Amino acid sequence: MMGKAHPLVAYICMYFLCMKFDLVHQDALSSARAATLTTDHGKIETPIFMPVGTAASVKGVHQRELREDVRPDIILGNTYHLYLRPGIEILRQAGGIHQFMNWGGPVLTDSGGYQVYSLSDNRKIQEEGVTFKSHIDGSKHFFSPEKAIEIQREIGADIIMAFDECTPYPCDYAYAKDSMHLTHRWLDRCMDWHQKTPFQYDYQQTLFPIVQGSTYEDLRAESADYIASKDAPGNAIGGLSVGEPAEEMYAMTELVCERLPKDKPRYLMGVGTPINLLENIALGVDMFDCVMPTRNARNGMIFTAEGTINIKNKKWENDFSPIDTANYCFVDSDYSKAYLRHLFTVNEMLGKQIATLHNLSFYLWLVREARKHILAGDFLLWKNKMCSQMDRRL
Repeated sequence: MMGKAHPLVAYICMYFLCMKFDLVHQDALSSARAATLTTDHGKIETPIFMPVGTAASVKGVHQRELREDVRPDIILGNTYHLYLRPGIEILRQAGGIHQFMNWGGPVLTDSGGYQVYSLSDNRKIQEEGVTFKSHIDGSKHFFSPEKAIEIQREIGADIIMAFDECTPYPCDYAYAKDSMHLTHRWLDRCMDWHQKTPFQYDYQQTLFPIVQGSTYEDLRAESADYIASKDAPGNAIGGLSVGEPAEEMYAMTELVCERLPKDKPRYLMGVGTPINLLENIALGVDMFDCVMPTRNARNGMIFTAEGTINIKNKKWENDFSPIDTANYCFVDSDYSKAYLRHLFTVNEMLGKQIATLHNLSFYLWLVREARKHILAGDFLLWKNKMCSQMDRRL
């Protein structure tokens, strides 16, 4: 069991160990690639989707089900929410996020920047950092780049994110430019604090910077070049999937991926639909996270390889076929569409749990199939077929 690190051990870990990234295969007809990330809590085979465990829990899914059925290589936690509840002191006493939630695999935490963006009516951004009001009780809090790193130290994720500002869409050019430069200055402070302060536990943490620049090509190029110059072990792309058309997302992703180092993992934050995943994998992205499979599941939307199902629709009332004949998830052959619709109709919690397990299993199946086809050399053909199939309402 891993616990709190001796300061000397923590410093040695910081300077002599690093998350390992091995590029296994590059697709010949696209920028898709298969790789392996190695952390102190296990290996991550990319492309990978990270289920979102906002408050130390993937909503509606028991950790046993995560381990045995969904089997993600890594999950995501949210710095803002964990800071507010249960609070950093509780996480420190528990020995970090892994022990607190009984999850032995890798964990990534965001920095809280996106939540600051979403609290636009309750926050003030300054050079020093961001003052914001809690969505829970209205209490006032302050995040600086240094504090964002300190909080993530205490949470204890394997991969932590630099503090950034996520700009809205649409966003005027002048604001996007000023915000990008602020994010860059905050990154320098994050990296400095990351280097100066010891790890809290006896494993290493890897810091990813974040590319910003809204949907302006010159800003995205400038930000990607700045982030690449920092030579971090991995890099993230933020500020997309915030309302812009998919075509603009893809254009910005392609531009950025062309400029970020090829020997480092690329993480596209907050994306997205199954089609978004495949299109961005083709552009060179390795890692994704999104609340869509779990949130949409709780509202009755089921993702499949043949298209999307709204299980609440009356057409499924007497359909006794399995939820999905492809059996991405152990529950698919156990329950019929009619039964799942019934559970939603009577607002039975089990319905949301089954739908969530299915959607997460489908997302993980999708990225693992993408990896198989990258390695087999027919990814682009398979991707185009899958995107056509999934772009349907069943």
